[in-house]
Amino acid sequence: MAQSIELLLDAGSEEIVRAQWRTLHKAGLPTEHRGGDRPGNEHHRPHITLFAGPSVPEPEAELAELVDELLGLRVILGSILLFGPRRGAYVIVRQVLPTPGLLAVQQQVAGWCGALLDGQFGRGRWAPHVTLARRARAEDLAAMLTLLPEQSQLVTITGCRRWDGTAKTAWLL
Repeated sequence: MAQSIELLLDAGSEEIVRAQWRTLHKAGLPTEHRGGDRPGNEHHRPHITLFAGPSVPEPEAELAELVDELLGLRVILGSILLFGPRRGAYVIVRQVLPTPGLLAVQQQVAGWCGALLDGQFGRGRWAPHVTLARRARAEDLAAMLTLLPEQSQLVTITGCRRWDGTAKTAWLL
């Protein structure tokens, strides 16, 4: 998937997620941590993906209007979830407990972007989350779950960006 629309978290919430990335990294486990991670890095940040696909329609101003009402919305970053296995590996994520407003805007964004109704961004199929690690092996799961904190965290959505995976660049909407 080359293009995505992603919600960004407040600085304190980003740091909470980055600390979990670093914890896994220090233990030699799969993680989203990239050695030079730093707060404000537009190219690698904790985020909630509203849509991902081969393209995103123009004009972006219309898209920005759709997500504008989510700015300042507080959601709960909750339990650890496992996606997979796929090709023998798991994705480890923190569930985002959706609010009616978040679900409604995600459906509008996905529809505007042309999401497939039976795809992962279709109505009732989206699982909002923040990724902690990809390509986790079954034998790593127990250690990973032991290292990650159990408590939920209230986080604030502070922005929205478009990610171009082909060009490896991101910009705020």
